[in-house]
Amino acid sequence: MLTINQLAPNFTLYDAHNTAHKLDDYKGQWLVIYFYPKDNTPGCTTEACSLRDDIEEFDTLNTKIIGISTDTPKSHLNFSEKKSLNFTLLADSKGEISSAYGTLFKLGPIKFSKRHSFIINPAGQIAKIYRSVSPSLHSQELISDLQQLQMAYKA
Repeated sequence: MLTINQLAPNFTLYDAHNTAHKLDDYKGQWLVIYFYPKDNTPGCTTEACSLRDDIEEFDTLNTKIIGISTDTPKSHLNFSEKKSLNFTLLADSKGEISSAYGTLFKLGPIKFSKRHSFIINPAGQIAKIYRSVSPSLHSQELISDLQQLQMAYKA
């Protein structure tokens, strides 16, 4: 089980354009990694669109957003284009990264990521873990927590 101040599990995953992204690519800045079950489903769409609509606030906080699910890059491309998403979605088709973060749910052949999120600080450590997420409220919750965490991090 992951804990606060632990180094976040590293990953190399591909986005909708088959570009590799590694956790190390985000060192030196704040990062929100949000895991979600499935592209184009009601809760996941609500959460993604809220994050999209609040992107300027995240930018002001020097924070990047990454969404991860077990969907394919092609599914992510469709979802991103359909909803005009302005942040990166990564494909964890094998579920290995979802498993490393404790978010993978498996039921027979079915597997998906649970709706969990993590705030990663500029040193690559887990600063906050969310195991219970409300899709419509989560973006503002992240912004509020980032403001508090960043003030404490500077002190």
